[in-house]
Amino acid sequence: MGQAPEQEHPKNAFGWAAKDTSGVLSPFHFSRRATGEKDVTFKVTHCGICHSDLHMIKNEWGNTIYPIVPGHEIVGVVTEVGSKVSKFKVGDKVGVGCMVGSCHSCDSCAIDLENYCPKVIMTYANKYHDGTITYGGYSDIMVADEHFVVRIPEGTPLDATAPLLCAGITVYSPLRFYGLDKPGMHVGVVGLGGLGHVAVKFAKAMGVKVTVISTSPSKKSEAIERLGADSFLVSRDQDEMQAAMGTMDGIIDTVSAVHPLMPLIGLLKSQGKLVLVGAPEKPLELPAFSLLMGRKIVGGSMIGGMKETQEMIDFAAKHNIRADIEVIPADYVNTALERLAKADVRYRFVIDVANTMKSTP
Repeated sequence: MGQAPEQEHPKNAFGWAAKDTSGVLSPFHFSRRATGEKDVTFKVTHCGICHSDLHMIKNEWGNTIYPIVPGHEIVGVVTEVGSKVSKFKVGDKVGVGCMVGSCHSCDSCAIDLENYCPKVIMTYANKYHDGTITYGGYSDIMVADEHFVVRIPEGTPLDATAPLLCAGITVYSPLRFYGLDKPGMHVGVVGLGGLGHVAVKFAKAMGVKVTVISTSPSKKSEAIERLGADSFLVSRDQDEMQAAMGTMDGIIDTVSAVHPLMPLIGLLKSQGKLVLVGAPEKPLELPAFSLLMGRKIVGGSMIGGMKETQEMIDFAAKHNIRADIEVIPADYVNTALERLAKADVRYRFVIDVANTMKSTP
């Protein structure tokens, strides 16, 4: 029988956790490890609420370890650094995204793609190197190996930067890797939610022409006037879709519900690329002929390595890219998750941890 969460480690910590598949979060006392020689400890100021959190608290992906403290869009201010830490000092603004460990010896780690390491350790509900369970950012303090900590540039707002640590890198990485970042290119973004709205901002900052593709005609003015997209397609409008066929160099598909791929593949030019970054629970149908006719590609992408994540944060700071957020108190988290399940947020909830996450006796 292992030790209770609050006795495993020397540092007292407090957060909100789900204890079972109901997914209901409640106040939770636990502990963090002492600051190791390569560790950075920071006071969490804000944490974004990601759609993955919703799946994980209810064990919808089948790999949840309870109790679970979610949150992998974590920002704050450094309070302590280990003796061998070289990149950070007390007082620095920092962030931790979706992962906190990897093997450092595989082919992926060797080329700065720790996110594809077979032994990657996720920020919450995973086993750490010492055998203890990782807890995420719906909590007051965080301890992480400096390799998995990013620096947040001065003058960048912590609250609106937090979601970039998951949503931002999830769309930035495929834009870069699949070469959809060249000025003058035409890129489609499917879905205007937490991922989609930052995909529009990053692509526009790269000089790309952006078309938002959505089932909701009501989002047109939002996409064009507020987020700066060049055009808008209603995916259920066959005339609109027909008129746009063969016009796009690539598409970033952020939708996490089951949806038809054939109409999206039709929008691509020859040698165009459809990149999936959403994770529907059921398999999608992929008609081979639609790929053969035009040598088209369907690919995927999951977050990014640490080097690229820092590059993304720096790019966002330079181009003034921030997530559109609704800041909430900690005790609103269950309501926020219910609203997120109904897509009732523009476009990311962020918990004000510093001011509202108060430990209860």
